[in-house]
Amino acid sequence: MSWLVTGGAGYIGSHVVVALQDAGLAPVVIDDLSSGHRGFVPADVPFVEGSILDRALIADVLRSHEVEGVIHVAGYKYAGVSVQRPLHTYEQNVTGTAVLLGAMEEVGVSRIVFSSSAAVYGTPDTDLVTEDTPKAPQSPYGESKLIGEWLLRDQGVATGLVHTSLRYFNVVGSGRPDLYDTSPHNLFPLVFDALLDGRAPRINGDDYDTPDGTCVRDYIHVADLALAHVAAARALAAGSPLLHAYNLGSGDGVSVRQIMDAMAAVTGIAFTPEIGPRRPGDPARIVASGELAARDLDWRMRHSLDDMVASAWSARRAHP
Repeated sequence: MSWLVTGGAGYIGSHVVVALQDAGLAPVVIDDLSSGHRGFVPADVPFVEGSILDRALIADVLRSHEVEGVIHVAGYKYAGVSVQRPLHTYEQNVTGTAVLLGAMEEVGVSRIVFSSSAAVYGTPDTDLVTEDTPKAPQSPYGESKLIGEWLLRDQGVATGLVHTSLRYFNVVGSGRPDLYDTSPHNLFPLVFDALLDGRAPRINGDDYDTPDGTCVRDYIHVADLALAHVAAARALAAGSPLLHAYNLGSGDGVSVRQIMDAMAAVTGIAFTPEIGPRRPGDPARIVASGELAARDLDWRMRHSLDDMVASAWSARRAHP
């Protein structure tokens, strides 16, 4: 028996694959390589290049590899860009999830861990986000993730699908030097690129109502995130009761200024960030509680901010 990881050649998905192997579980990967990398998938892991929009292909993979459950990571993950590409975002994230669930029902696979997003909360009016915080997504990306959770819920009612969704904010770091974040939109790669190009990274606003004036966010290490996905898969396989959604949060967060200071300390490159204007819609602080995930999924922050920066920097330098 095996676990199918959709999007398993991507930054997050590949870390999930490694964590599954380390846990003694057998991963299988499907990925269309639109943003993933074939080299991120270990040579001994079965890999199928294809789209989650291809129901026949998914059903064949589920059958041929005797899949007992799915960890659904595949999707279009750029919230800002999703505003310009709403139809593409909905096709990949909503239609793709519906097609996947249809193939699972056809084959009789009844367990799924959904890699959701804290973008389902939008800009919450609270200092600490919990699972009960009202959902008010502010981008097609956030909306698509919330709809994905609804699809799982409705399939659970209709077919007995056993499921849980993991919501998280900013994922950083590298679990291994050969697995790294190649996104052109994420903070860490943007800062590293600026430093290597001799440019000063930018902070968008330093006059927020926070201790140092810059925005405070949740940043979690990708290896910790991967372990939570595996813990959820194991719990579903064992029949342990899980909530339908968990926040993977730090409970306190870090500021953009703290990240810049850690970047300078770890890289050894002294710099003074440029200060730009606030970006419209950026709240001062968004931090989630991870208490329920800690209770049920052994969720914890195993890596410090310096660990996150150092691991990401080491991987970045290994792949100029």
